[in-house]
Parts: sequence; C-alpha cells; structure tokens
Amino acid sequence: MGDVPETMLAIDPDTPGGPEVLVPGERPVPSPAAGEVLIRVAAAGVNRPDVLQRKGGYPPPPGAPRTLGLELSGTIVAVGDEVDAAMIGQPVCALVAGGAYAEYAVAPAAQCLPVPESLSMAEAAALPETLFTVWTNLFERAFAVEGDTVLVHGGTSGIGTMAIALARLFGLTIIVTAGSDAKCEAARTLGAHHAINYRTQDFVAEVKAITGGKGCAAVLDMVGGDYVPRNLQCLADDGRHVSIAVQGGATATVPIFEIMRRRLTLTGSTLRARDAAFKGLVADELHKTVWPHVEAGRLKPVIDRSFPLADAAEAHRRMEAGDHVGKIVLTLD
Repeated sequence: MGDVPETMLAIDPDTPGGPEVLVPGERPVPSPAAGEVLIRVAAAGVNRPDVLQRKGGYPPPPGAPRTLGLELSGTIVAVGDEVDAAMIGQPVCALVAGGAYAEYAVAPAAQCLPVPESLSMAEAAALPETLFTVWTNLFERAFAVEGDTVLVHGGTSGIGTMAIALARLFGLTIIVTAGSDAKCEAARTLGAHHAINYRTQDFVAEVKAITGGKGCAAVLDMVGGDYVPRNLQCLADDGRHVSIAVQGGATATVPIFEIMRRRLTLTGSTLRARDAAFKGLVADELHKTVWPHVEAGRLKPVIDRSFPLADAAEAHRRMEAGDHVGKIVLTLD
C-alpha cells in the first residue's frame, strides 16, 4: 500500500468507562476489503452514539471495527478490489460503522462523498452522520415536503442544526425545542422559524399556537419516553412521528384510538446497523439532491468546537455537558 505505515494511533479503549478511557493507542492499519477504500483521516465527527459505546451500551455491529467513530473526512490512500484506483488521492468524507477515531480508517467506497472546495476537512467530517440521519428520517420516513411544518427536538444538537439547515434549503417550516433561552436564540439565529424552551414552556401548547391549532406534519424525536404521547398531540391529522433515539426512555404509552382516528404514523430507524447497500443508496441520493447545495456553499455543518484526537476525552466531556451548539469534531494534523 505504498507509503502507508503498518501501525497507527487509534482510540479503541479496552474497557468501558468515563471520558478518561479515550486514550490513543497503537493499532494495525486496516486493509480495505473488496468495495472498500483506506482513508488517511483528517478529521472525525463526535456523535452521541460514541458516548454510549464508550460507556459500554452500544457495541459496534458485527464486522465493524471496535475503534470509535461513525464519520470522518480524509484522503483515499489505497483501494480494495472492485474499486477504481482513480479514487486514490481524492478528498472524501464518509459514513462508517466504526473506526473513525484513528489515523487511518476503511470505508465502503459507496459511502464516500467528495469534499468540495467550499468545505474544510473538519466541516466535511461533521456532515455524514447527521446528514444521512436527518435525510433518511425526516425526508424519507416522514415524507416531509416543501410547505410542511415539522417539529424537531434538540434544536442545537448536531441533528437539530442539520435539520434546520435542510429545512431552510427544502422549504420546510421548522419548530425546534431546546433547554434554555440562549439555545433557543442560537437555533433562531441558525434559521429555525420557531424555538421553544422546553424547560419553561409547554411545547404541545406552543406548537398548537404556532400552527393555529392545525399541528405539524412530522416530528423528529430523539427523546422517547413520555415525549411520545406529547409529540402525537403536536401532529396534524395524517402526521408522522419518527423516533431516532431514546435518550429519555425506551418505552412509551400511546393512545391507540387517537392514532386510528387521526391516521397517525409511528415509525423510526437506526442507521448504524443498516447494511452497506442501503447506505450506498442514501449516499447516491444525497449526492444528487443535497451535494449541489454543499458544493455551492449553501450547506455547511455548524461546528461547535474541534479538538485534537489526543483530546477525545475533552470532546466527550463537552458533549456530555450539553452546552454545545452544533457539531464537535476531532482533528488529526
């Protein structure tokens, strides 16, 4: 593999625990299998599932590396069988099932997207996970279309800030919730049409007021628990509720007759466990529909803060403190 070393630094803790377990250690550089590329990593995005995995609550799917990290940017330095060698040298960002917190990582070629000049490598690393998640859930599962009003919880999270950006690009009216007036202000500055402080306001009543009693077409929810029945009260007839995480509880009690009477849909998904064929299809769709906006500089992720790979523990502390607005990124120089 040319000038690629045999070993690299990677964050692959032996035991679950607090942020302090995130110490770079020496690991063999992986080899790309058929259909895969090897990327010299420039930056890696930090996501909520990484925190769960670090604590021992979210093991990687079968066959995925144990090393943390679900998205990265960098330069392709080697390719496996069935991959065009012309890809070598290309700057890309990619969604991966693990392995991004490292100097080198493998990714399915089909899950790579080109990094245009309008993006820095840190910005490119912060795109894939939230872009794939919001696109597949808000636009595909919830069928959000131009003119719809949608409710997204956690408006200043990586998911929330990406949802705001895509809503603006694709003509949705977006209502978000956040946990402080300052975060609500930040969400509005980023383009949210409405922001509700869930600590001081009843989001159900606020959504009804904002929509003139009609309710919204879709809710994107990462809270679960007792938010689910409240979210259903926010939906218009024929509305869609999409669950993407259960930070507030993995079970909910829902009014079945209401769902029947108002023809509501409850759905959800997880991205990490989906197969490479599905993720490749999504990457193709994003390349067609969203990437022109990226290339034109109209879509950039909101970056909260970047940390060197060696300071991954600090990055996780920042995420767990909950004060961030947008994405936290690890950089490798």
